[in-house]
Amino acid sequence: MNKLRIISAAFFAVAAIAIVSSCSDKRSTGLEYARNMYDPIGYNPDQPNKNFKNGMTAQLPPPHTVPVGFDEPAEDYPNTLEGYEAAGKNLKNPLPADSANLYDGKMLFLKMCSHCHGLTGQGDGSIVQRGKFPAPPSYSKGNSSRGGAMKDLTDGKIFHTITYGVNLMGPHRYQLTPSERWKIVLYVHELQKLQ
Repeated sequence: MNKLRIISAAFFAVAAIAIVSSCSDKRSTGLEYARNMYDPIGYNPDQPNKNFKNGMTAQLPPPHTVPVGFDEPAEDYPNTLEGYEAAGKNLKNPLPADSANLYDGKMLFLKMCSHCHGLTGQGDGSIVQRGKFPAPPSYSKGNSSRGGAMKDLTDGKIFHTITYGVNLMGPHRYQLTPSERWKIVLYVHELQKLQ
């Protein structure tokens, strides 16, 4: 019986000390297990980074490099008006316009393009409706800022525009593989047919 009292007293003493010590400093986080799980060693992309001259963590890839899986046909067509016109004449979509590619193109368009261009390509996307940005031209009724009707844009011109961007539209060459861009081109051709 005496052992039970000693063990009980010891347990209550340890519990009391733990409670008193945990309440002493309200700013203390207490014991931490695996602190590097909370404070990662690596930099976040949006953090400043003194390891680079420009102080940014997120860096653009070096010029004339292509990520794995990005076989880049647009490299032959620079981001100039001449490159755009040459791409319009020479680049043809290598993918067949079958139902699987059109479905993939639609899903990619809805995910990557519809917030500006709208669900049917009329330039009435969600950020345009909120008044945040001016409307891009309609694929079926509008005119291109580079000249000509949007409904007459060729495979190469659409691919070049997705790759490099134009006006307020940023480049998508690092977000979408060439195959994904070609699928979007197929779907844009479907939107050009809408009235």
